[in-house]
Amino acid sequence: MRLTQVKNTMMKFKEFKFPHFEKRWVLPLAMASIISIFLFTISLNLGTENKLNSFRIGSNKTGSFAEDKIQFPPPPPRPTVPRFAYLVSGSKGDLNKLWRTVRALYHPWNYYVLHLDLESPPEERMELASRVENDPVFSAVGNVYVIPKANMVTYRGPTMVSNTLHACAILLRKFKDWDWFINLSASDYPLVTQDDLLYAFRDLKRDLNFIEHSSQLGWKENKRAMPLMVDPGLYQNKKSDIFWVQPKRALPTTFKLFTGSAWMILSRSFVEYCIWGWDNLPRTLLMYYTNFVSSPEGYFQTVICNAPEFVPTVVNHDMHYISWDTPPKQHPHVLTINDTDKMIASGAAFARKFKQDTLVLDRIDRELLHRKNGSFTPGGWCKGNPSCTKVGKPTRVKPGPGAQRLRQLIGKLLQAPKFSQSQCQ
Repeated sequence: MRLTQVKNTMMKFKEFKFPHFEKRWVLPLAMASIISIFLFTISLNLGTENKLNSFRIGSNKTGSFAEDKIQFPPPPPRPTVPRFAYLVSGSKGDLNKLWRTVRALYHPWNYYVLHLDLESPPEERMELASRVENDPVFSAVGNVYVIPKANMVTYRGPTMVSNTLHACAILLRKFKDWDWFINLSASDYPLVTQDDLLYAFRDLKRDLNFIEHSSQLGWKENKRAMPLMVDPGLYQNKKSDIFWVQPKRALPTTFKLFTGSAWMILSRSFVEYCIWGWDNLPRTLLMYYTNFVSSPEGYFQTVICNAPEFVPTVVNHDMHYISWDTPPKQHPHVLTINDTDKMIASGAAFARKFKQDTLVLDRIDRELLHRKNGSFTPGGWCKGNPSCTKVGKPTRVKPGPGAQRLRQLIGKLLQAPKFSQSQCQ
């Protein structure tokens, strides 16, 4: 129809005589008129189509559209039972100690990243990977991962922070649905079953971060914050102690320093912030703590307390029982069977520091975890004969007395006004 109208118009222009115009103006005037008619016709048709479409999809006087009325399905509800993602790390000679800790911690609902650092002989690292691969429960569930390329880790330097962030990145990439990250060493041991832990955390807000911290640096200001050091572990394959460089530096003014425990329970949202660092604060502080003595005791505390959106989520406790000197030295006391009652009374979920295969660990296995002969810690998930050789329903939780102790501790920590008054002070 449109083409026919255009052809007829052109024919009329050819036949029409222009007595008052020169010939050179005829063709441009004709073309301009044709284009105007063509555009006017299109606009009329589009207006008609828009009215028809509005009539089809719109509701009469409200001005709303059908798209507005579409109800998208809500996101799937989060499981009632939370999930924990662990990093359990060790060094030379820690293979059997780490293996015992992992089996005491194991639950098919959680995730585990294991790491023996570069100081460990290749035979130990290969043996750890072989044990995980050949364990029938681990291989069936697939929730235990051994870092294949070992990192160099020195406790007093930034390499421990780097290793922790590496494990966090692996957990975020491989496992999508965990709620809290927990870092432990081979010298740590649980004081509650995993069913106790899952039950105690079940009703908590998933954005809480259990991280011991303080802005009162005290002696650490002169001994750790101001001196500059270099960690050879950043560029060497053999472990050696840090060394000092000159001159000293002043305390920073753009952010406030915090210190605390190197062991923590972090929310997934905060871990994502540390890895992605969308406002660059985590990366800035990582560079600052590269030359900071014992950076694992300050990096995460300083990041979270200088990020206003995370300050309301901070619980000032590391969920550990640790016995320190006064003032604290570089390492805590080694716990013995004489410390058992204090550990239990603390209500904490974990304790450190333990030697390998000591009597105190046997007592914890027997009285708190009900774990026998190196087997997994029993839980609601256990099936098979012997027990826990097969996996039943992972979300079936059977809490014991440890859950009540842990809930009492958490309740005290979250009690107002103590909770808010202890955040990043």
